[in-house]
Amino acid sequence: MGPLSPTRTMRLWGPRSLGVALGVFMTIGFALQFWGGTFQRRLPGLQLQQSWAPSPAPAVPSCPPRQRLVFLKTHKSGSSSVLSLLHRYGDRHGLRFALPTRYQFGYPRLFQASLVKGYHPQGGGTQPPFHILCHHMRFNLKEVLQVMPSDSFFFSIVRDPAALARSAFSYYKSTSSAFRKAPSLAAFLANPRAFYRPGARGDHYARNLLWFDFGLPFPPEMRTKRGYPHLPKDPNPPELRVLPSGTGSRAHTLDPNTLFHPALTAVDGHSQLSSPAALDLVSSSFIQWSLAWLDSVFDLVLVAEYFDESLVLLADALCWGLDDVVGFMHNAQAGSQQGRSVVSDGGLTAEERQLTARARVWNSLDWALYVHFNHSLWARIKQYGQSRLESAVAELRARREALAKHCLVGGEALDPKYITDRRFRPFQFGSSKVLGYALRSGLSLQDQEECERLATPELQYKDKLDAKQFPPTVSLPLKTSRILSP
Repeated sequence: MGPLSPTRTMRLWGPRSLGVALGVFMTIGFALQFWGGTFQRRLPGLQLQQSWAPSPAPAVPSCPPRQRLVFLKTHKSGSSSVLSLLHRYGDRHGLRFALPTRYQFGYPRLFQASLVKGYHPQGGGTQPPFHILCHHMRFNLKEVLQVMPSDSFFFSIVRDPAALARSAFSYYKSTSSAFRKAPSLAAFLANPRAFYRPGARGDHYARNLLWFDFGLPFPPEMRTKRGYPHLPKDPNPPELRVLPSGTGSRAHTLDPNTLFHPALTAVDGHSQLSSPAALDLVSSSFIQWSLAWLDSVFDLVLVAEYFDESLVLLADALCWGLDDVVGFMHNAQAGSQQGRSVVSDGGLTAEERQLTARARVWNSLDWALYVHFNHSLWARIKQYGQSRLESAVAELRARREALAKHCLVGGEALDPKYITDRRFRPFQFGSSKVLGYALRSGLSLQDQEECERLATPELQYKDKLDAKQFPPTVSLPLKTSRILSP
């Protein structure tokens, strides 16, 4: 095995090493370049069939499809729709999923390889390799690499924290003590510290949820004596070798617990936050190093507000056909506006603009993530080609509409009361109804199978994959288990 590239070396660092890297940054005054990054090679144009059914014999692609995938499924960011695509692709191609015993990998605790069903550590017996790791977890790279090879394609999805806050408040109001005590989201954001206590049960849903899901450490100013769970200070931190980009193999021994925290600028609730300068991101070494580490780990981060554009880029990066990323929205709440961009705040009332601004300030780390990955997405779009992208997005949307008309009753998502088949009725959680799908009658057997894949909610699909990978050896009565919220 040859020497690791700087990018691959950086991927093997953990979030706790951010302090080490930061120390080097502050000590030698090294100017790290964050806003560029090397993108993967561009792939050929995508073809789309005009008829609704996928081609039974597609043309041989000029590049092999990527089938070792790690998807960090973030909360309330459109990730269930991405998960549906992965379920369907892996199911169709006979790939092996790294599955949790239930529905999540011990969340909100950090991911542990031992939580993967059927995983055997080295020396614990032989096992076929896993192809896809994609269910809810709090990211922990060291443990993920125990399960998946380091050359897997790592990707995730982010959402404007203002839109995410609206969805999370509705969905997790009974779960988060901070949300539960607040009469409304506006009241919560007007004075969040009156309701929020770091470390309180379920309160990770109430602030910087994306940052939490990515498994990143929190700056000291956001901790209390009780602190955030699962982020203990190591009394005997290991010596870590840090190889800053553009330097030689200089090693530095520093305390990984020493983190420089950002000085966030207080922003008037009525002001606009469309610029990263509002949060002093450029001067925040803590945030910059966190983002640099994420850039080294994740090959692509999708943006929920540009969901279809993100899917085209995903298909391109994975060398998949466009049919592979055409699907329906899942786990959407009634009345939600998934995919609507609110970054520019255009069309919002003064009250909505105030709520949006306050949500971004309160979730300042998530806003930093969002600004960064929104920037990188559009840099990638520029490299892909704007006109080429618009054409592919139009094809994708036309394809989705044709599938919906062919497969679904009414051609759209339905209130769950109209879904009588339990296989397609989504799990209901939170104060808003979660929409689902009902299939049209009279479909051919082939069409029925494909439409079922498209319409099956994430929990039922996980159970289907589980039964496929781990068929029961004896017939036992089914036990009702407590379902965790998606």
